[in-house]
Amino acid sequence: MICIDNSEWMRNGDYAPCRFQAQADAVNLICGAKTQANPENTVGVLTMAGKGVRVLVTPTGDLGKILACMHGLEIGGELNLAAGIQVAQLALKHRQNKKQQQRIIVFAGSPIKHEKKMLEMIGRKLKKNSVALDIVNFGEEDEGKTEKLEALLAAVNNNDNSHIVTVPPGSSALPDVLISTPIFTSDGEGGSGFAAAAAAAAASGASGFEFGVDPNLDPELALALRVSMEEERARQEAAAKKAADEASKQEKGSDQPASSQDATMTEHASGATSEAENKTNDLMAYFIGNILRKISGLGSF
Repeated sequence: MICIDNSEWMRNGDYAPCRFQAQADAVNLICGAKTQANPENTVGVLTMAGKGVRVLVTPTGDLGKILACMHGLEIGGELNLAAGIQVAQLALKHRQNKKQQQRIIVFAGSPIKHEKKMLEMIGRKLKKNSVALDIVNFGEEDEGKTEKLEALLAAVNNNDNSHIVTVPPGSSALPDVLISTPIFTSDGEGGSGFAAAAAAAAASGASGFEFGVDPNLDPELALALRVSMEEERARQEAAAKKAADEASKQEKGSDQPASSQDATMTEHASGATSEAENKTNDLMAYFIGNILRKISGLGSF
């Protein structure tokens, strides 16, 4: 289970383009690595802020379903780390394949309000139920937060099956930092060829592929990321087209009075032309009449 921090603190831009988007990119890559590591692996996702802890998708091997649940997430509220971990443990307890090893990955980018003793108690419970825990500590850097997370890790760690990674603000992209850490490259079940290849590419600086994924190594993940990007691009184009249509309608509305004024002026001009033509015709008739009268007078003479 992957626990996402979607609190108000995720709006900050100290991780490009913002904390939440950097976190979403990291989650997508981790989900791809875990599902490709073993055909029987399953991944679930939940959010820990907003109106409360909400399970977006229960553990599944369908990567497309996992990626789709990340779209349209709302940001708000405060992080509830304790409730998120407990709900994640409950979701793992009801997994279909009971032989699967249990692991929770927590993204914590906000201040933690819970006491250290409470987190240690949760960690001991996870250890008792054979649940491993990986923590991604990013965002706020206060000493209390780091101390609490390290205490939680110490309580749950069993034969080095749990890890914590601290990513300071202003560093490179969050997924690029995690791609070479134990959270990404190993899952306690033999590791992932996809993760190892991605880590090697990142280490050598050869990650020139679209979305940082080699389609030859993992065509399904590359396709899913491409489809996701195309859907987002289509949505943005539709929104831009709608805004342009509304702007053109407003311009037409402002041009309408000017058009009616032009029509009125044209009507007045045509009326004036007709009046001038009528006057000209009257004068011609007057002159012709005089000429005829003179001719008739000469004839009588």
